[in-house]
Amino acid sequence: MSSRKRDKPLNSQITAPWAEPLAPEVPAAASLISIENIHLPPQQPRHYFDSHAMKELVSSVRQHGLLQPLLVRPLSSGGYELVAGERRFRAAREIGLAEVPAVVRELSHQEALQFTLIENLQREDLNPVEETEGILQLLSLRLDNSGEEVISLLYRLENESKGKVTRNVTGNEITEQIEKVFDSIGTMSWKSFVRNRLPLVKLPQEILEALREGKIAYTKASAIAKVKDEPARRELLDEALAQDLSLSQIKERIQSLLPPSQTETDSESLPHRLKVAYQQIKKSKVWSDPKKRKQLEKLLTQLEALTKESEPVG
Repeated sequence: MSSRKRDKPLNSQITAPWAEPLAPEVPAAASLISIENIHLPPQQPRHYFDSHAMKELVSSVRQHGLLQPLLVRPLSSGGYELVAGERRFRAAREIGLAEVPAVVRELSHQEALQFTLIENLQREDLNPVEETEGILQLLSLRLDNSGEEVISLLYRLENESKGKVTRNVTGNEITEQIEKVFDSIGTMSWKSFVRNRLPLVKLPQEILEALREGKIAYTKASAIAKVKDEPARRELLDEALAQDLSLSQIKERIQSLLPPSQTETDSESLPHRLKVAYQQIKKSKVWSDPKKRKQLEKLLTQLEALTKESEPVG
């Protein structure tokens, strides 16, 4: 007998967590479905689950059961694919529930993935890396472009908005699509995303992983990422995590890692600074002011003394 015929309806509702044009809000009745007939999708937007939060959820489900149904879609091969509610599904499976409440919706693979992405992006505990990756995935689906193409497009739109490049004839239409996606998420604008989140994708992999797992703050991670030498960067990251270094402590260690050539730039710029200072003094005619003239004479005397000290003896 098919598992779908045994599904028992519950008095429950689930609404689509996205805004137009992704899908309207549609109430649906939930059914009890065998947990063995529910399968995780092959493409999972979320990869990290906070262990402490999961323990709390498992405890809640053990005590109260699943208060909100899962969302699943029927598979042509039989059974169902989980669309929304992975944390609840994992908690139910961990405590050994045989059946779980779920709403069955007929969704295509792309619709299901978009639904999953939107649900994840509206979670309060989503970390910046997962949020950035999820938004890029959602934009990639909506615009039918690869992730790299989406990133290039966003940077181009930003440059267009600043007048740095000529506006593309299709810019308005694409911008509208992008704005609709960010409206459906409801957490930030696309301009804010470009400024504050896109730089994340350029971070080294080990730093991305530490951010994804909530082990380090973004400000500390971005500072460590400036260390180009990979072994030194990894060592500093490990030290920052083990000792919970502050941002100022991290910057101090980064400064000590700089090669001598980088610390010599100030001395190399002195001749240029002296030349500029002379030109400014000549232009401003500070010697016309008695007080400033006296200060200038004093400084000049000091400079002359310095030059005599540096002259070779013999």
